[in-house]
Amino acid sequence: MITCKEATRLASQGLDRKLGFLDRVALRLHLAICKGCTNAARQMEFLRRAITRLGEDADERGALRR
Repeated sequence: MITCKEATRLASQGLDRKLGFLDRVALRLHLAICKGCTNAARQMEFLRRAITRLGEDADERGALRR
């Protein structure tokens, strides 16, 4: 079983690239039993989406000014 530190590292890396099979399995198993890491992974995904939307909104505002 992986540690919480390793799980959060994998969750973060999973936002940037596709994890290998063993890493995905290890992360899913850990998240199935660890509420803290599940919440952390959800927060990372929420922040990723919010930042992406913020950038898209800024692009739209810039296009409207032109």
